[in-house]
Amino acid sequence: MSALVTIASDSLSASINPLGAELTHLRDADGRELMTNADPAYWTGHAPLLFPIVGAVAGDRYRLDGRDYAMPKHGFARRSMFEMVEAGETSARFRLTDSDATRDVYPFAFALDVTFTIEGATLSIETLLANPGDRDLPASFGYHPAFAWPLPYGAPRADHRMVFDAPEGPIAVLDADGLIAGEKPSPLDGTVLLLTDTLFADDALIWTGVASRGLTYSADGAPGLRIDWDAPSLGVWTKPGAAFVCVEPWWGHADPTGFAGEIWDKPGVMRLAPGERREFAMSVGLTT
Repeated sequence: MSALVTIASDSLSASINPLGAELTHLRDADGRELMTNADPAYWTGHAPLLFPIVGAVAGDRYRLDGRDYAMPKHGFARRSMFEMVEAGETSARFRLTDSDATRDVYPFAFALDVTFTIEGATLSIETLLANPGDRDLPASFGYHPAFAWPLPYGAPRADHRMVFDAPEGPIAVLDADGLIAGEKPSPLDGTVLLLTDTLFADDALIWTGVASRGLTYSADGAPGLRIDWDAPSLGVWTKPGAAFVCVEPWWGHADPTGFAGEIWDKPGVMRLAPGERREFAMSVGLTT
């Protein structure tokens, strides 16, 4: 692991790994861990950044101008070393740009800047994707933070829930390859998602169109987390029995089953003109 970069306020601290610009620890003022324990029996990730795709492409390959390119699930940013551009007591910024290695699988110029800022009891993550090249850039982006389940405030795991800002519609059905094969009814009871392992027996809960722009994750009578985003899609995921649950704002999603078109036609892909920029943001804050 690379040396972690830590930022903090009186209420919260965050440690980021330059490998993937991955949020690795989020702790309250008493040092209690709010992120996954990264148990290798389940999943060793913490909060990977998903770029230039979100989810899976059919056969782990996408098509561009009649040619196939290999692309792993969720893209390559999470396994790439970011440059630390600047770091202070409460903020740090990291950057990934195209290289010979990225251009072999994704033949485009890009710059991806990720800024982590703590103010009071809230961590904000802002990402700027820029197209410095002379051709259009196809891209999706997503956040994938894994929070402790149970949270470290004494409530039983079974008492934890997520309360969305609004009722939500159907979720995606995934096939054996992680592609979107259809939809099924929302698991919410009104705006409430009661967390149980059985929810995730068939993989993630994915809303390709999410109405809410935030949710509260907690157990009754205990401190929790307020998570906000401006993304059009959302994933909630864990592996049954694991000590984490992910809340994943996405600008993009997996291929539909049977999709064989060019990347420009892939649902959820943005098209950035030369010189264009797109911003993505989420935040997580402590609630009492």
